[in-house]
Amino acid sequence: MIKRKHMAAVAAAGLVLASLAGCSSGEKASETKQETAQTEAATTTAEAAAEAKSGEKKYVIGLAMNTQTNPFFVDVKDGVQKAADELGVELYITDAQDDPAIQMKDVENLITKKPDCIIIDTCDSDAIVSSIEACNEAGIPVLTMDREASGGEVVSHIGYDAIKSGKLAGEYLVDTLGGKGNIVEIQGIMGTNVAQSRSKGFNEVISQNPDMKIVACQVADFDRAKGMSVMENILQANDHIDGLYAANDEMLLGALEAIEAAGRLDEITMIGCDAIDDTIEAIKAGKVNATIAEPPFFLGKAILNSAYNYLQGKDVDKYVILDNELVTADNVNDLVTKE
Repeated sequence: MIKRKHMAAVAAAGLVLASLAGCSSGEKASETKQETAQTEAATTTAEAAAEAKSGEKKYVIGLAMNTQTNPFFVDVKDGVQKAADELGVELYITDAQDDPAIQMKDVENLITKKPDCIIIDTCDSDAIVSSIEACNEAGIPVLTMDREASGGEVVSHIGYDAIKSGKLAGEYLVDTLGGKGNIVEIQGIMGTNVAQSRSKGFNEVISQNPDMKIVACQVADFDRAKGMSVMENILQANDHIDGLYAANDEMLLGALEAIEAAGRLDEITMIGCDAIDDTIEAIKAGKVNATIAEPPFFLGKAILNSAYNYLQGKDVDKYVILDNELVTADNVNDLVTKE
């Protein structure tokens, strides 16, 4: 039976304290002192695990990625691969290059390989529906992650609360700017529920503060180069900007380049979303003020584990919401976003 509930706790593994690294360092020191014995023990354990799995079915799972040029989705794929390696799952991985038409063909090709199930990170929430329906007709279970599909039968969806992310960003700018100022919003791919929800959450907060005015709102498709180009135009058209919300970190980092080049870094309070490595470093360097942590690596691990559990005949949740949180200079050093 498939049940539906929210599981914010699932992402706790992705937002652990950096203090765990100290434990890891201690274990490494111990391992160095007993290298031979521990290596032999590890070999024995690995052999025992292999023997235990020898009688089990080896699952083959298709992974239809929307892109592999965006660092967020590279980390998502790495998380899926890590979990697959741990569970002995074989992956067929495709890259749609952010093109819904290519992703449709990718899914068609995956269907011909007859995998045990297919995981899809959609390019477009509407365009992917026919592909999911094709999987349904072929009897291949489908799971989606990050971006939802608008239709078709899906075993489970795992993602972050995009409305909450938008609200956290809006609340941060309200608090930091004292509830007043000129604000810029850069939106993602508006054909996805994630972009729509992040914008919705953000605007709900800003609309409640009459002294905060959105002076520019443009789409940059979650792309760094487009984020820079869009921000260049916005800077030329607006002499005074107090705050910037970019719906993902790639667009934020592109906008940061434009803002630095214009010599207006000290003028604008900036917040993004995702907490990718480059943004974390930018926060530590004092160039970016904040982001919303939605660790992609652990999203990837979570979806693969759900797919495996489903194939094992276990109950999986129909809809899983992972936890997200505000990241600033105050807590950035405590954040772990991948293994």
